Amino acid sequence: MARRSTRYSILGAVPSFAVSICVLTMVQAALVALPAPRELPALARLRSGWWALIPAASVAGFVFGERALSGVANGLTYLALIAVPLLAALALGWGMRGARPWLALAAAGLFALAWVGRSTLAGDAAATALDALSAVTLGVGLVAVTPRPLVKVGIVVMAAVDSALVVSDLLAAPNGALDRAAPIAHLPALQRVVFASATMGYGDLFAAALLGALLASLPALARRGVAITALIGLAMDLLFLVVHELPATVPVALALLAIEARSFGARRRARE
Repeated sequence: MARRSTRYSILGAVPSFAVSICVLTMVQAALVALPAPRELPALARLRSGWWALIPAASVAGFVFGERALSGVANGLTYLALIAVPLLAALALGWGMRGARPWLALAAAGLFALAWVGRSTLAGDAAATALDALSAVTLGVGLVAVTPRPLVKVGIVVMAAVDSALVVSDLLAAPNGALDRAAPIAHLPALQRVVFASATMGYGDLFAAALLGALLASLPALARRGVAITALIGLAMDLLFLVVHELPATVPVALALLAIEARSFGARRRARE
């Protein structure tokens, strides 16, 4: 839906950037524990393996769409402005652990704070919370209508595509267009995830929410996923000492592979 890599500038104060990127990395890791185990029987007829293409296709689709057609970034800005608060409200009322119907009203408060506090830490925090919560709803929904093994493949492929685009520097121009896009009346720009001097792509949160939705019925594994994602993400953040852009979907994919490898080893030992 929006950009699928993390892009930052380290030309400003290094301590400020270091704190900012660590905050976003921890938000991404925490998302692994947030989705609740939910089923959607009403959508059973829509269940298909084709949905697993969405994570990787959304990354490539935005990049090449913006290169081929002008105005894609502006369209995503207004799509996010409408969809993100609604999806966040749905997460608060249904999709996350501890959800309560009345909590959905908090999404309106977060939106108001993101609007009036734009370009402040409070506004950034509110907008980031909205983006993260909306990713929970999307993650829970996608896992509910897609075979789980294919969702796992989709996360890994998404990280591979993200990495290839970062290495080839194909993300620079589309991300620049997304950064410049802004809705009218100084409304919050929810198509990107910004906290102080650090920026993370919406897809990075979506990948973490997908992993969380996969592990939602296994709290112990979800906690392990949080820890692995955080450790790998913080370790990768050190690379910003020498680069300006990293694929932040990679820690999520590596956490998934680590959990799968451990589970495979446990099953193999049980059979012996």
